[in-house]
Amino acid sequence: MRTGIRTHVEFRFLMTKHAKNIAVLGSTGSIGRSTLEVIEASDGALRAVGLSAHSNLSRLAEQARRHRPQWVVGTDASASQQHDWQDLPSATELLTGPEAIENAVSRDDVDVVVTAIVGSAGLRGTWAALEAGKTVALANKETLVMAGSLAMDLARRRGATIIPVDSEHSAVFQAMRAGAHQEVARIVLTASGGPFLRRPMGQLAEVTVAEALAHPTWDMGPKITVDSATMMNKALEIIEARWLFDVDAEKIGVVIHPQSVVHSMVEFVDGSVVAQLSPPDMKLPIQYALYYPRRVPGPSERVDWNSLQEFCFEPPDEERFPALALGREAAAAGGTAGAVLNAANEAAVARFLAGEIGFMEIVPACRRVLNHHNFDPRPTLDDLIALDRWAREEVSRRVFA
Repeated sequence: MRTGIRTHVEFRFLMTKHAKNIAVLGSTGSIGRSTLEVIEASDGALRAVGLSAHSNLSRLAEQARRHRPQWVVGTDASASQQHDWQDLPSATELLTGPEAIENAVSRDDVDVVVTAIVGSAGLRGTWAALEAGKTVALANKETLVMAGSLAMDLARRRGATIIPVDSEHSAVFQAMRAGAHQEVARIVLTASGGPFLRRPMGQLAEVTVAEALAHPTWDMGPKITVDSATMMNKALEIIEARWLFDVDAEKIGVVIHPQSVVHSMVEFVDGSVVAQLSPPDMKLPIQYALYYPRRVPGPSERVDWNSLQEFCFEPPDEERFPALALGREAAAAGGTAGAVLNAANEAAVARFLAGEIGFMEIVPACRRVLNHHNFDPRPTLDDLIALDRWAREEVSRRVFA
């Protein structure tokens, strides 16, 4: 007589038979590479059906040879035309230009779209995936920062599912399953504090690009690493959480946790606090999103409970990190505020990385642009895209005025 227990061989067969097809937008970045590691470790349960990159086309081609996707997209059409694609697998279709992503993610054979393109450039692919009613593993926080109300409404209308990949929002997403939405009293996002948590305030004006890129915990791209140093990443995460979890901005707090093991917490009305803990390894929230709602073994690190563990928490110094106030204001205001703040920050960070402004000028530049834009409480997507361009140009005008 057969029992309800499946053998390892049977389990692997079933997992392979019902493999999920994954499209990874931004596959050459840190999140994209970690996603492919999770897919490789899945024993066939997950399959990379499509990959995209903007300029790192050599790595994209290398990934295609390894994972044999059905298609790849080089979003920089000019660079794609000049690249030598002779080593691309013959069965892999080459698509070029940003509009190609919209068509690719809408295909019937795509089950989950991982949106790992950094910045506002990721909006286009995420929007197309939501339009197509896909499950979106969201690593591009800027989509909800720019157009949170519109994106969540689109997801509801199209029957799309958004699963957060950011470690903080994944932690909140997991913790919120411990209670009903109306029972949530507060969301607490944790922050490492970045490389300048203890540096004297008087020395911050002298911060170099190399110092800003030396994050003590996470291995991320330059833009996100600088955002962590200014804590603008946490400001943007406040805005994202406001829309993703449908909570008022005043219910979202931030606490400094340098160890980056407690990824965020949810406090319920009875006073209980539920947290999600794991070593700082992005493969875990990625895997959770790809397999949701199931949990399976994977390649992520484990907490070593046999060694001494020290978890420290402290409130953020808002004089040191003025970006947090901007995030709360933009989250409370809604409308066009998030899009303008995000665009201004991207432009200001680019200027800092280019050596054109100082580290301590990034957040004030964002404040000036946010304060001087024509706020609209109910913008269209076209309005937000136009304001995105305006905010970038405004930063440049103010830098070079």
